Amino acid sequence: MTPLVHRLKPYLRWAILGGTLFFIAQTLRDHWRDVTAIQVTAQTWACLICALGVTLLAHIWSGWVWHWILQSFSQPLSGTWAVQVYLKTNIAKYLPGNVWHFYGRVRAVQATGASAGIALFSVLMEPLLMAAAAISLAAVSSSQIGGLQLWVLTVTLVGVHPRLFNPVLRRLGRIKAKAQKLAEIEPTVQLRHYPLKPLLGELGFVILRGTGFLLTVAGLLGITWEQVLPLLSAFSLAWLLGLVVPGAPGGIGVFEATAIALLDDQFSAGLVLSSVALYRLISTLAEVGGAGLVWLDQRLSRR
Repeated sequence: MTPLVHRLKPYLRWAILGGTLFFIAQTLRDHWRDVTAIQVTAQTWACLICALGVTLLAHIWSGWVWHWILQSFSQPLSGTWAVQVYLKTNIAKYLPGNVWHFYGRVRAVQATGASAGIALFSVLMEPLLMAAAAISLAAVSSSQIGGLQLWVLTVTLVGVHPRLFNPVLRRLGRIKAKAQKLAEIEPTVQLRHYPLKPLLGELGFVILRGTGFLLTVAGLLGITWEQVLPLLSAFSLAWLLGLVVPGAPGGIGVFEATAIALLDDQFSAGLVLSSVALYRLISTLAEVGGAGLVWLDQRLSRR
């Protein structure tokens, strides 16, 4: 990274966050009456509670998939340990910088005796496989699967092959190691097999998150089966951008703005605005609830 880009990076993050929040505020101002016209019924509450449960399940499942990633590097750590560390550190992504959840997981893996390289590779693989899963789901759930979607899907699946994936992990690992003042990554640390099991696991995670979003939309306005795949595709793209675009802790603003832009021509603006706002609340409550459950479990275990 050049010195100029390094100096401009903090301003770029604030510009992205400010731009997305301004877009959301402008849309809310223009369609405020549509939002206030939406009625919350008993069915709405039932769908929102189900969405909360599914979203919490998604985070628990993601912690278990991280356990599979650790197994790829021959780390004999239990799935329960991985889920607890994952849920406990997940809430830290809302802190400024959007890196503290990664930092906590790296330190937790190192505390078990693993090398810095293995800790970094396992932590970096998780969001990259999430991104690959989201791209794949968006491609296959598109309303029209054509040459472009098949090309994107093929490139994504080939891109996580160890021959291509290891150099990416090594390069990112060096950057993170330098930023967090960790030891150099050992040359022997590498992914030796195609990560099919973790990739499928992350696909399940994105599907669960998408199901939570579908339940949120269904609670506000009943949806048809024909709308499920387009909604899932739009969610996958919006969630992906919230994951990879810098500047927004936890994807706040980026996910919402992208979902509004993608769904504006399919649903009323008031419905989309209410859905993304409620889903953000549900997602945050699920992450706080997951961390709270781990804290309660550890407290009871000490007693």
